[in-house]
Amino acid sequence: MTRHDTLEPSATSLNPVDLLTTDQVATALGLSSRTLAAWRSSRSNSLPYVKTGSRVRYRSQDVVAWLETQL
Repeated sequence: MTRHDTLEPSATSLNPVDLLTTDQVATALGLSSRTLAAWRSSRSNSLPYVKTGSRVRYRSQDVVAWLETQL
C-alpha cells in the first residue's frame, strides 16, 4: 500500500458527482439558467459556484446550504 492510498480525502475536495450544471440547479430551484448567469455576472447573490475555464458548476452541498439561508 502506498502513502497515497492511506490518505483520507479532504472535506473540501471536489467530487465530480457532486457538481451540478447551471441547468440542473436552475431546474431544482425553479429558476432560469439566465437568472443564475445574471446573478454570477452582477454578483448580486451569494450562491457559490466553481468555474473551470468556461464551465460553471455548483457543488450540491453549497446549493443546499444556500437554500437554507433563504428561509
